[in-house]
Amino acid sequence: MDEPAEIGRRVQRLRAERGLTQRQLAEPSYTAAYISTLESGKVRPSETALRFLAARLGTTYEELATGRPARLATELRLALTDAQRTLATGSADEAAAHYRRLLADAEGLDLLPERAEALLGLGDCALEAGQLSDAGRHFAMAEQLLAGEPLPRRARAIRGRAVAHLLAGELRYACYLLESTLDELNTSGLADPEALVMLYAAVIGPYIDMGAHARAAHAAELALALAPQVKDPALVAGMHRQVARTFLAEGRTADADASLAKAQSMYRQLRLRTDLAHCHWMRGYVQAQRGELDTAERELRTARDMLAAKRAALYTAQVEVELADVLRRLGRHDEAAGLLSALLDLGDRHGAVHAGGAHRLLGLIAEERGDTEAAEEHYVRALGLLERSGATGDLADLCRLLGDLLRRTGRVEAALDAYRTGLGHRAAPGTTTLGPAPAAPHTQARPGAAGH
Repeated sequence: MDEPAEIGRRVQRLRAERGLTQRQLAEPSYTAAYISTLESGKVRPSETALRFLAARLGTTYEELATGRPARLATELRLALTDAQRTLATGSADEAAAHYRRLLADAEGLDLLPERAEALLGLGDCALEAGQLSDAGRHFAMAEQLLAGEPLPRRARAIRGRAVAHLLAGELRYACYLLESTLDELNTSGLADPEALVMLYAAVIGPYIDMGAHARAAHAAELALALAPQVKDPALVAGMHRQVARTFLAEGRTADADASLAKAQSMYRQLRLRTDLAHCHWMRGYVQAQRGELDTAERELRTARDMLAAKRAALYTAQVEVELADVLRRLGRHDEAAGLLSALLDLGDRHGAVHAGGAHRLLGLIAEERGDTEAAEEHYVRALGLLERSGATGDLADLCRLLGDLLRRTGRVEAALDAYRTGLGHRAAPGTTTLGPAPAAPHTQARPGAAGH
């Protein structure tokens, strides 16, 4: 709200334009003396008074309080929706340019919710482009702008920050952000279903990467239970996509494929191309788990082409790791090694977990070619990357591979050390060493729910 003097001048101008006296404007709720005091800037009007005067003057509360025509905020919100559609169907660079213009407009008009929405959009664009530090910065700025809002309003910004840390290989911190927010939501009476489903779905990935399968399964159960209360179809589709990961971890490939099919159908209807590409990616992984390698290759190439067309460099690199594994299993070692080597030339921009995965595959290829020295070197480099990220489940498997290699080459003591290290990572299945799992949401009986 503007200063009282500015509001007073605005009321006086609008009253004069409409040919009203102070008494005519004031009646029946106020006095002419109050209008005189208000117009002289000697009193700060209440929201109730301004809403009454706005109705009498044929304007809006917002325009009277701030001088901004209400249509500007409406136009800006519509433009933000257009930018979101551009990100879904076009390139992240194009959408980011759109969001930057809208952020400047929102700042010029001092529209806080629209500024926050533009920053969230810029964070999503940066995630897709693989610019993780920029993504984290945009999400943190949005969260700061929304600091005075209830926690559910800040959930998207917090989720965005957590995803940026997850993609950078900082699994424990991603879990910490999501778990602490879930706890606060569930213990504060702010258990908003959409915010909870968003956060439960987001925490599944880091849980699985850390080997905490029990927690991942529990988060999936809670998300599925809350899903009927969620109106946003994109959010429900994203939940199904993440729930599929828990089915995969349990070896339930048919259930995983069914869950992905639900997500895929929703994404097609919503024309969300990046998310649809993620479904092709995961279905390719499911088919690879079933041994359907030719079909898996087709799905993964489809995902890679869709993501590359949108210039989603980070996700494209991650799909190529999965594709290289399928090519290796098909016996096309040179093609797989070429794909992985090109990824490693990019440095760690595609995240420690996936760089570790690339080194692991190169180690397997080297072993299958009989080059044990190169295999050991890749396994050791993969271990360093995965230890840095805290990807416990992958570490245990890698220690087994390294131990087997060392044992076959006669280094029994070194092999035992590798096995012990792997067992250490498997010592506490279902935990993240972060303390108790997040509290479950308080369930409230719905009217008419009895007997169903």
